[in-house]
Amino acid sequence: MKVARLHAVGDLRLADEPVPAPGPAETLVKVTAVGICGSDLHWWGEGEIGDARLAHPLVLGHEAAGVIDAGPDRGKRVAIDPAISCGACRPCRDGYRNLCVRVRFAGHGEQDGAMREHLVWPSHLLHPLPGAVADAGGAVLEPLGVTVHALDLGHVRLGASVMVVGCGPIGLLLIQVLRGAGAGRIVAVEPLAHRRTAAARYGADVCLDPVDVAVPRDVHEVAGPGADVVFEMAGTEPAVGLAMAAARPGGRVVLGGIPASDRIAFRASTARRKGLTIAMVRRMNDVYPRAISLVAAGRVDVDTLVTHRLDLGSAPK
Repeated sequence: MKVARLHAVGDLRLADEPVPAPGPAETLVKVTAVGICGSDLHWWGEGEIGDARLAHPLVLGHEAAGVIDAGPDRGKRVAIDPAISCGACRPCRDGYRNLCVRVRFAGHGEQDGAMREHLVWPSHLLHPLPGAVADAGGAVLEPLGVTVHALDLGHVRLGASVMVVGCGPIGLLLIQVLRGAGAGRIVAVEPLAHRRTAAARYGADVCLDPVDVAVPRDVHEVAGPGADVVFEMAGTEPAVGLAMAAARPGGRVVLGGIPASDRIAFRASTARRKGLTIAMVRRMNDVYPRAISLVAAGRVDVDTLVTHRLDLGSAPK
């Protein structure tokens, strides 16, 4: 089978490797679609993400869908949950599988990901795809799951005012989920014009360039006394600073962006005087069934987020 492995920064090589054989409680899956996440771009461009470093040639890709390729369920289309938790540590026992201290995550550290023709994966982490969900849409279910988890952390009430800072795929999915969850006024802040256009299409009421909310006076003009919840999905210091400035006193700020420097900085006085509650997004908890139901019911559009499809041979490009 063809496999794309990252050997060093910018050095992604195609190779032929044996098709793996499933062990007990595992399933062989033929991969049909893999998304390229921002974290994959960190691996590609920096050889690291957070405090994790590229230690050996690694198969990237954790946003994936495929078809079961052996056994009684052969031919069944599935979405692939990329997180293999231990089930025994304190976070797992407490119901926070996404915080597992021994997690093995596709395309991260020692665990090869899905940018290959076949992979073997724990059977209980394969979620059946409804016919209404295309293969590419099945791959987008993973970032949608992160979005649903972020929404849970935000505790968004019906009619709440919300700001989304950063309108990449996660931010755009979040706007859709917020609209479906009954949020009130949604303000989107994004420097790229085509993403602002997309944010408006997906349901944002106001779409702004960050240069237009650069000083406190601008923020107050947009957010009034402040947004009930601000979601930061950009991973930059200015985005985090804006999130703190835009939240109302007693509000919540959900930080989901991954900074290149592995540092997040903001004015402590701003957050302290407002008594802000700050939540950090760590991947997702057990939300795949919810994400699938949202897409299958037509309440979230994942298909139009996919801009290009390339075969595995084009992976380096």
